[in-house]
Amino acid sequence: MKTAVVILNWNGKALLRKFLPSIIEHSQDATIYVADNASTDDSISFIESDFPEVKIIRNKENGGYAKGYNDALKHLEEDIFCLVNSDIEVTKNWLTPVIDTFKTEDNTAIIQPKILDYKKKTYFEYAGAAGGFIDKYGYPYCRGRIFEEIEEDQGQYNDNTNIFWASGACFFIRKEVFNALNGFDESFFAHMEEIDLCWRAFNLGFTSKYVSQSIVYHIGGATLSKTNPKKTYLNFRNSLATLTKNASGNLFVLLFTRLTLDGLAAIKFLFELKFAHIFAILKAHISFYAMLPMLLKQRNMLKQKTNYYKTKSVVWSYFATKNKYFTNL
Repeated sequence: MKTAVVILNWNGKALLRKFLPSIIEHSQDATIYVADNASTDDSISFIESDFPEVKIIRNKENGGYAKGYNDALKHLEEDIFCLVNSDIEVTKNWLTPVIDTFKTEDNTAIIQPKILDYKKKTYFEYAGAAGGFIDKYGYPYCRGRIFEEIEEDQGQYNDNTNIFWASGACFFIRKEVFNALNGFDESFFAHMEEIDLCWRAFNLGFTSKYVSQSIVYHIGGATLSKTNPKKTYLNFRNSLATLTKNASGNLFVLLFTRLTLDGLAAIKFLFELKFAHIFAILKAHISFYAMLPMLLKQRNMLKQKTNYYKTKSVVWSYFATKNKYFTNL
């Protein structure tokens, strides 16, 4: 079972200098690629001179995470794709338990390792933690992270278990499944495209899994900080798109409830004097309405499956009943 470790890069020479050595050191059984999204810095020449063992894929444009990986993975023939952010530090034998799981579990299509915080190594990292889930209204959360509440790793998630979505920060998927799903939705550009992909896989009967014996450390926000209004815009817009395409049930009720909850989030930003984020939510909604005809067409072409959520409303659990830990949901 051949594995391709693929790092998407855009003007990320400093991150490659810092984190590529750990991937090379601990990935002897894989082929390592850097997929460059038309960088304007000297990333490519740096890799060629300092890491000649790394193969380079040159994308013609910066199509974001979704198109960047779609374009890059078309060229690869390995059985397993491992998509790794450029701000990830891996650990010894990080690939072994993941590949062993793929070998022994035919229906497991997607895997995420344990993702810890590079800057605070005993804590889970925001983007993925110990595996992702989603509530009825399309709000994602993780084992180890609900909204801004991040748990310390005390061994509470030292298991291998099914999850609903795997983090794009370090994302393993079978090539045949990625191709069957036609890859990421390129209209997303970045953020939540991996959740959409996992949801489509779930609706077709595939399994996503968390494997705790594989451990990586993630800086998070190295490309786009979570305090950046652009990230708010992409997360709110793409979350609505994901819900529209993939959720079962009465779509009108789901969207009405979700849009109302987004309005409450805007009010929260108002009290926090984060006016740029209020406009980001408004812009996200306007963009979503423009996308809606296309999304409804996609919905009609896709399969929807019930029982996609384990918690009806993580917003209610977190803000109203103050349940801030996954085990209390």
